[in-house]
Amino acid sequence: MRLSEICVNRPVFAFMLIMFLVVMGVFSFLQLGVDLFPKSDAATVYVRMRLPGASPEEMTSQVVLPLEESIAAISGIDEMRAIVSEGNANIIVTFVLERDIGEAVEDVREKVSAAVRNLPPNILPPVVAKADPDSDPVITLAVSGERPVRELTEIADKQIRRAIETVDGVGGVDINGGQLRQINVYLDINKLNGYQFTAQDVENAIRTENIEAPGGRIVRGPTEVGVRTMGRVERVADFNNIIVKNVGGAPIRIRDIGYVEDGMAEKRTFAFYQGTPAVVLEVRRQVGTNTVKVVDGIQHRLKEIKDQLPSGVSINVVKEQATYIKNSVAALEEHLLLGSLLASFIVWLFIRDWRTVLISSIAIPTSIIATFTFMRAMDFTLNSMTLLGLTLAVGIVIDDEIIVLENIYRHVEEHALPPMEAAVKATKEIALAVMATTLSLVIIFVPIAFMTGYARRYMNQFGWTMAISILVSMLVAFTLTPSLSSRLLKRRDPAKRGGHEGGPGHKHGFFDRNYVRLLDWSLTHRWVVVGVAILTFASTFFLARFIGRDWMPQDDQSELSVHLELPEGSSIEATEKLTLEIAKRIQQIPGIRAVVPATSSFLNRVTMSFITVLLEPQGERDDIQAMGQQVRAVLRDYPYARPRVSFPNVLGGRDTFSPIRALLLGPDMDKLVEIAKEVNVKLAAQPEVSDIKVNLNLNNPELQVEIDRQLASDLGVRVSDVANAVRLLMSGEDEISTYKEESEQYPVTMRLLPGQRDDPAVLSRLLVPSSRLGLIRLDSVATLERGLGPSRIDRFARQFAIGIYGNIASGHTLGEGAAVTQRIINEVGLPPGYRLTFSGQVKILEETTMNMILAFALASIFMYMVLAAQFESLAHPFIILLTLPLSIPFALISLIGTGRSLNLFSALGVLLLLGIVKKNGILQIDYMNRLRDQGRPLHEAILEANRIRLRPILMTTFSIIAGLIPTAIGIGAGASQRSAIAVTIIGGQTLCLLLTLVVVPVGYAMVEDVKAWIARKRRVDQAATAPAAGD
Repeated sequence: MRLSEICVNRPVFAFMLIMFLVVMGVFSFLQLGVDLFPKSDAATVYVRMRLPGASPEEMTSQVVLPLEESIAAISGIDEMRAIVSEGNANIIVTFVLERDIGEAVEDVREKVSAAVRNLPPNILPPVVAKADPDSDPVITLAVSGERPVRELTEIADKQIRRAIETVDGVGGVDINGGQLRQINVYLDINKLNGYQFTAQDVENAIRTENIEAPGGRIVRGPTEVGVRTMGRVERVADFNNIIVKNVGGAPIRIRDIGYVEDGMAEKRTFAFYQGTPAVVLEVRRQVGTNTVKVVDGIQHRLKEIKDQLPSGVSINVVKEQATYIKNSVAALEEHLLLGSLLASFIVWLFIRDWRTVLISSIAIPTSIIATFTFMRAMDFTLNSMTLLGLTLAVGIVIDDEIIVLENIYRHVEEHALPPMEAAVKATKEIALAVMATTLSLVIIFVPIAFMTGYARRYMNQFGWTMAISILVSMLVAFTLTPSLSSRLLKRRDPAKRGGHEGGPGHKHGFFDRNYVRLLDWSLTHRWVVVGVAILTFASTFFLARFIGRDWMPQDDQSELSVHLELPEGSSIEATEKLTLEIAKRIQQIPGIRAVVPATSSFLNRVTMSFITVLLEPQGERDDIQAMGQQVRAVLRDYPYARPRVSFPNVLGGRDTFSPIRALLLGPDMDKLVEIAKEVNVKLAAQPEVSDIKVNLNLNNPELQVEIDRQLASDLGVRVSDVANAVRLLMSGEDEISTYKEESEQYPVTMRLLPGQRDDPAVLSRLLVPSSRLGLIRLDSVATLERGLGPSRIDRFARQFAIGIYGNIASGHTLGEGAAVTQRIINEVGLPPGYRLTFSGQVKILEETTMNMILAFALASIFMYMVLAAQFESLAHPFIILLTLPLSIPFALISLIGTGRSLNLFSALGVLLLLGIVKKNGILQIDYMNRLRDQGRPLHEAILEANRIRLRPILMTTFSIIAGLIPTAIGIGAGASQRSAIAVTIIGGQTLCLLLTLVVVPVGYAMVEDVKAWIARKRRVDQAATAPAAGD
């Protein structure tokens, strides 16, 4: 090979060529970002609409349906779901992964702006953001101190939240447990009725008497002066002096019918930190941003904020994702280093020459470091997938060096060639085989380009990283390895060296002799070998029955969550009391570091709460599943709270990416409820699943105002006036005006006195306007009835939806959970127009399964093409490809024996295994062909070629295994996920080694015999036709 010859003759050139890649790699490494996984965020856009006081049904019909119709016209939508609660509508639009987030946000914003004109006039301005409000926060903070709750909330909102929101990459900050400052106007129903005032009268008075507006400008010669009307109330107490109306010539002020309080918003959330009330801030990143970078930016900003906080107020980090990510990356870097040392040790173990170890080991750091240059150019990060690719590459990148070096070493030791001549000759001799083994391994990553969805996002960076490092290793093998070998290798005394010739000093003679005997026996008993191979492959179908399917292994992040949902109608006080009671009991479990009970401001539901349970580090407690079982034991005493335990998952989200997330869809909510109740009962009894939760939120107690429409029409009473009066005085959530203090503005709300507001009888005495009678009491046109209504309405794909969420029981897999869910649905039966759809992890699992099948098929085709080009034969590649399935049963045995499932990582391990196993076959067939071309008899060529190739095959096999041992052991953050791929490769490679060492030569012999038979038959036919032609 010309390049190798140049590098042997010009060693400085070879050294500088590789050093260029190394220097570029070092500088690129310093600029690489750090994250847990490659950017896999779907373009998710969040639309929040607020209509204070509106029921979920009203929000659905008047707000959600028009918005859904408008947004649905946007192209590239993967999922659109809506979560509707009292006064709130949250529409979450998830686009396909290929959609640009910036364009998606603009498209949604444009559609929402166009639809707003058709929504109720008193709806608040929409919020459109490129963030998923249901995703896990990247950092959670607790603000506490010996201060009133309003002051703590003001500090959290004005000083901390605003400062954090300016950090690059922050998508939003939710506040739980606080009560913001609010100006409350309390009215007395008796005095209102005595003066014949309506709620609208008071609202109009406050709006018109508390205003500041521009009045144009005055231009006089060269000067211009602006005009502004200064009509704002300057002190909170001055609201009491606002005149509502004049009655009998006397002004009636607000203080005459009630009073104004500089107070707080109604308590609808709570949070506790270390047992004391606190204000908790949950910070979510923007879609597509780097988690570690965002958290580091927040941590840096917190240092500035803490210096500005009042004395006695502290801000503490409850949890954050960056530490786990950094620990996971650090563990991979450690595995990378240990794997490199073990792989180098394998070289020394076989050759026992420090020079060969030095030469071959150089390939590992140079290949890895040079890869960083390409990673930086392709905007990759240091994440679990790229570092896993580099860790797996440790044993592979040294393969090319081992093959080239071993061949050079053999020429020096056995053929007594000078090192420089041996380096050139040996490299040229093995070059095509090395190229074939390398390219046929790299080619298996090409199918990734044809994948879609999450599988492509996760595997793309992994594949590119491995492919680039392997290609760089081939460059090193053809340049630096022969260059260094020509100068460092020395021919040793035959009495002291090993080699393949046997004798007292021979280290591998025992293996050589016994392997040759086994191979000789196999060649004379070919059909026995064929039968064993067929039985081995057939066992795949038997073994597959004992292994389940998962999307991704559950990792221990030293954290779990408890979700509670009290019966509908429970107050915030009841929810808080029960949540604290459960939290205190959970805190007593050994191995738990802290508990943080709180509600969520996202859903605005006082019956729901969650407890974040932070665990001690691994090694100081039981494993995560055992801790979950201990928490469940506590929760069994509170079945009415519908408790559920969940664990952090790689995709984030509370319910969005639950292991089991099935959605019942249909046009009628009542029918869906009937089906869901039956499904809930049956599914909860299944052993494959646990923590089943069905979103049935339809029994919220209500006091319903039933209007007699005919009577109201006769009396000239409009339904909208009735609704406005009830909402203004009972809800107290409408912002009727604002109070400005310095640069801040605070909402002004209005409601009845607390004692009157809580009395249903008072509601009937409200006055409403009548075009015929002036003012009449509400009970003149309406009756009050107690009933039940939904507290939450879910929609998915523009249909009513009821979600079925759950975890996978210990010892079972996601595939089993999905199957049992589908079976229960089939047993219950769905009427026409109703359907079940899986989302979250089950959906991703199915997508990944189809993608992996495609990848296996394309990889096999591409490998055949490369091998056919290498051997210039259409038959020989089949020998190698037919041996690849023999590795699959051994991979399955490895997974079953270690209690693992077939998931993204283990499936990727099987794909890699196919590429690795066939490298042995290439080395065997290449040398058998070479000896056959030299005129050696078939049997002799097979025995000699495989004896010569045994050492490099064993060296490359065991170097790969050694490089993966640290990853397979499974130590460090994220170990359970990474170890699956390592165990798959180690088990499949080790157990399959002996079989492939025999099957490939036997297959080669059978193909050569067939070719010889065809050639003889052709000669016979030609000989038979020759006389006839002569006649």
